[in-house]
Amino acid sequence: MSVVTASAALLTDHYELTMVQAARQAGTADRRAVFELFPRRLPQGRRYGVVAGVGRALDAIEAFRFDAAALAALDGVVEPDMLDWLASYRFSGDVWGYAEGEAYFPYSPLLVVEGTFAEAVLLETVLLSIYNHDSAIASAASRMTLAAGERPCIEMGSRRTHEEAAVAAARAAYVAGFDATSNLAARARWGVPSAGTAAHSFTLLHDDETDAFRAQVQTLGVGTTLLVDTYDVTEAVRLAVEVAGTSLGAVRLDSGDLGEIARDVRAQLDELGATGTRIVVTSDLDEHAIAALAAAPVDAYGVGTQLVTGSGHPTCGFVYKLVAREGADGDLVSVAKRSADKASIGGRKYALRRRSPGGTAQAEVIGIGDPPEDDGDDRALLVPLVRAGEVVGRTTLEEARARHRASLAELPRAVTMMSAGEAVIPTVHLGP
Repeated sequence: MSVVTASAALLTDHYELTMVQAARQAGTADRRAVFELFPRRLPQGRRYGVVAGVGRALDAIEAFRFDAAALAALDGVVEPDMLDWLASYRFSGDVWGYAEGEAYFPYSPLLVVEGTFAEAVLLETVLLSIYNHDSAIASAASRMTLAAGERPCIEMGSRRTHEEAAVAAARAAYVAGFDATSNLAARARWGVPSAGTAAHSFTLLHDDETDAFRAQVQTLGVGTTLLVDTYDVTEAVRLAVEVAGTSLGAVRLDSGDLGEIARDVRAQLDELGATGTRIVVTSDLDEHAIAALAAAPVDAYGVGTQLVTGSGHPTCGFVYKLVAREGADGDLVSVAKRSADKASIGGRKYALRRRSPGGTAQAEVIGIGDPPEDDGDDRALLVPLVRAGEVVGRTTLEEARARHRASLAELPRAVTMMSAGEAVIPTVHLGP
């Protein structure tokens, strides 16, 4: 699904334009260049990361046009001849990258962007913005769904972040295995399934819980989920079954010791004959809280704040660096930043996931030049996304979800551990 929006051209930094202006004056703006978007490391304690935002990034590339409004906003920022150049800007280069939903590791070349320097450098900020946010959410969501096992997770974080970030977060969480979102914009734009019933305010609106439950059941049916912790949980569960009958879909718990309360509620529901009624828990859950509830009789999790803030890691630390540029003879020359603690590795990269004969990932292999001949155990990771300015690599969210499942399935078992640790596979660098 393509969601091309209004111009994305101003979703960038001032210095992107001044760099291009200076390069044009110096005669270097049209040099062929290769940029790479990559992480130097994983967020502290994380054993893997998840790529998300690819589809949104492709939409942004398509929408990166300096329309009349954008050009008017740049009056006084750059010179008139630069404004004329921007008016005709179209990215006409090539982009390769990791497929959406793929796992990544330190120095994984998540995007390789080739074009003129001027074309490619203008995309730096918007690509970093999308990838850093969406991959942070997907990485947290992936750990949560691993901890949840077969129990579904619902994204409920819209009110805990910026309104547009909420839509992107719902999409990223769905890529990483969440089953639904509370966010209706994510449903409309991306087709993410939505879910929701009622909040505490609905119960408080009515004279008593019986009236509130009856109104909800009459409108949404007995398969609805009733929130039972506004007043007294035990009494609310009794009333819920009395109103909806033993076919009540679910009850939701949003406070207290969720594990202990869930055990009591499960026992009460069973005694009342509502053996099929599910228990949904919410309340500032993260992957560790979800893992702690593994033995509790919980059927689904609603996750909000911790998800949309990346569960402690709201960004991935991705960078976008020039790794090769056209030399005097027309060939590409490797270039690299050598700053302390911020070094990059020059050269156009390939990336392989090296696997054992049994199919378990053993290493992230990053090399320069042509990749080695495939021996059957190395899975190529870079796929074409844009060719000659045209998007060729758009996939559906369902395909991204499938890629995520397959990518995690081939990683070592340590990937399921919620404790802090090192990357589950090493990154191996190979020369030309």
